[in-house]
Amino acid sequence: MRPTDEVLAPGGEPPVGAHLLTPRRAYTHHGIYMGGGRVAQYGGLSHGLRRGPVEEVSLSQFAQGREIWIRWEAGRFSREDVTRRARLRLGENRYHLLTNNCEHFCEWCVRGEPRSFQVDELTAGYSRAWRRLLKLLERTPLLGRRPAPIDYPEAGCASR
Repeated sequence: MRPTDEVLAPGGEPPVGAHLLTPRRAYTHHGIYMGGGRVAQYGGLSHGLRRGPVEEVSLSQFAQGREIWIRWEAGRFSREDVTRRARLRLGENRYHLLTNNCEHFCEWCVRGEPRSFQVDELTAGYSRAWRRLLKLLERTPLLGRRPAPIDYPEAGCASR
């Protein structure tokens, strides 16, 4: 969550075109409020191992019993255009966890740029861990440098 994000009061209704978030166990799920108690979301892996399409679901189905947050940052498009853009992608079934997930979908609807800050943070974390591991290996005597060549004594073999 960001400092500008606000929790939606229980029973409250977000503004049409709002970028919604709801925390899950290991990530934050994103959707666009379409009005009338409906949210456009990328179903992703919510259908089990079968990936789900961009779909319109009820607000309660989107939240799955968890808090709903509203991201108030200004976007590139009006709220009406945000919902229009979300409707254009209903039925799309090209979910990919790292390159086309629910956050990519919402950022595209609101800002015109498909981006996932959660994926960015994850890959940056792996990159930092990889660099630390390489530095550690460089300092490890057996792994950090190439072993010196071994000089084998000449075997006194007679050639025929």
